[in-house]
Amino acid sequence: MKNKSGKVLNLPNILSLLRVFLAPLVLLFLTLNVSGPVSFLVLWGLEAPTWGDILAGGVFIVAAITDSLDGYIARKRRLVTNLGKFIDPLADKVLVIAAMLALVELHRIPSWIVLVIITREFVVTGLRLVAAAEGVVIAASKGGKLKTVLQIVALTLLILKVPGGMIVMWAAMILTVWSGMEYLIGGSRLLMDS
Repeated sequence: MKNKSGKVLNLPNILSLLRVFLAPLVLLFLTLNVSGPVSFLVLWGLEAPTWGDILAGGVFIVAAITDSLDGYIARKRRLVTNLGKFIDPLADKVLVIAAMLALVELHRIPSWIVLVIITREFVVTGLRLVAAAEGVVIAASKGGKLKTVLQIVALTLLILKVPGGMIVMWAAMILTVWSGMEYLIGGSRLLMDS
């Protein structure tokens, strides 16, 4: 699908760039303990998020919505660009990794889970770069897309201190490894066939 407008900095690409710029705000709000817990949640016996958590969660949700919107708009309006194909997955990784690093710092997620997820991202990105150099395109898989959705849901729950967030993160990590293997096997076959 070609970009019918010819503009590189179109709405989908701006939304992807916005996601990159929102990632530091998530970090800032999470690590900046903005005036204590949200008191009405304490009444229900839950570990209450701070106002910083609420702000970070709100920004994270807005950023995650831009991830859905940019691809939809690019395809619907035929605004797909090479820049967008590069920026969109990069913006996803920046947002997810920024949130994970803040949650490691706050002891809400073990660092080894983040290491597994980041390693998978480097391996798959490296494979895609090698394939691109050979003229082979490794398309996004359903498992890879589901992995991103599950990571975003898990991170949102963990940012907002919602019970069960760590269970969803475990599922996201397992799916991350599985989809990484899927890319490795499928990508290797494509490279051998080319």
